[in-house]
Amino acid sequence: MGFVALGVLVLLVSFFIGKAGPEARKLLPFTKAAKALGVILLLIGALTASVVQIDAGHVGVQKLFGKVQKTALTSGLHLVNPLVEVIEVDIRTMNYTMSGIHTEGRQRGDDAIRTLSADGLEVIIDLTVLYRVIAGDAPQLIDKIGLDYEDKIVRPIARTKIRDNAVNYNAVALYSSKRDEFQDLIYNSIEEEFKKRGLLVENLLIRNITLPSSVKQAIEQKINAEQEAQKMQFVLQKEKQEAERKRVEAQGIADYQRIISTNLTDKQLKYEQIKALRDLATSDNAKMVLLGSGKNGNIILDAK
Repeated sequence: MGFVALGVLVLLVSFFIGKAGPEARKLLPFTKAAKALGVILLLIGALTASVVQIDAGHVGVQKLFGKVQKTALTSGLHLVNPLVEVIEVDIRTMNYTMSGIHTEGRQRGDDAIRTLSADGLEVIIDLTVLYRVIAGDAPQLIDKIGLDYEDKIVRPIARTKIRDNAVNYNAVALYSSKRDEFQDLIYNSIEEEFKKRGLLVENLLIRNITLPSSVKQAIEQKINAEQEAQKMQFVLQKEKQEAERKRVEAQGIADYQRIISTNLTDKQLKYEQIKALRDLATSDNAKMVLLGSGKNGNIILDAK
């Protein structure tokens, strides 16, 4: 538009020179050249204003005299009406984080979502919404909402849907067993609202759920009690196994003694005695064997 403004200025100057007094008429020979220059500048300005480049990951929304055109320009070079204003809209994935950590998120300070659960307890939720602008719906988005759609759409809808759905769950359930279900429910409700306005939700991440300190202490105590109970159960199981082992061992010894006492005969004992004497006699150790007198004389060994 700079060339257009300069060309208009040159044409106006040449026009006023032609209408000026005798002294300015000395410049009349230059007016034709000035008019030609002005026309050339106008043409160059119109040509440059007609060529628009849209960067990758963006679309161009055309606005003519305040009215938004329905067709969006894709990335690349385009010839447009030189009077059209082209607004570039980012259609890449963006994230909007609401966190209790002051250095995170778009808002300064603590921006976590505080809401009440079904049991009346306050829970604090950190949330990240991953979304992008639907390319074909960018003109509608700019026409009805504008470029500040994060403040008008993303932030308020996400916070409202969190609060609307959190009241259906107990605080402990939100923290543990129902967390994934709660996240899916929020995603579905936000997705529908976003799509109506030209935004697409790609993912919704519940980063952290903070419970009241009293509830956290109760949960920790319960977990500790369960761990102690499991430990005690393990000890009892081990003791039962040890008792069973000793019982089986005692039963085996008793059965052995019973078998020996009922089935061992004098002939069997004599046979075992002969075997022991034979093994001793064939060994390399120095020894002296004395046999006691009588029918059942004992073997007396004196090894040296």
